[in-house]
Amino acid sequence: MTAGLDFGLTLAAALADEETARRIQLVLEYDRQPPFDSGAPERADKTKVQDVLARRSPLIAMAKAQAEQARARLAL
Repeated sequence: MTAGLDFGLTLAAALADEETARRIQLVLEYDRQPPFDSGAPERADKTKVQDVLARRSPLIAMAKAQAEQARARLAL
């Protein structure tokens, strides 16, 4: 849900201006404060980052292989 609000505010800033987007945010009382500050590898605990990368490595490898196949088919 917050991604939709974030996008809407970004769009409002692009279509109108940042002050308008800030007013909209205030009207909505949208003061996002996630319960955990680990939404980016730079802020997350290094051990958790390693754990997530290890758990996702098969998916990451599959995505890379599929991207390579697409690149080859498109002759990029």
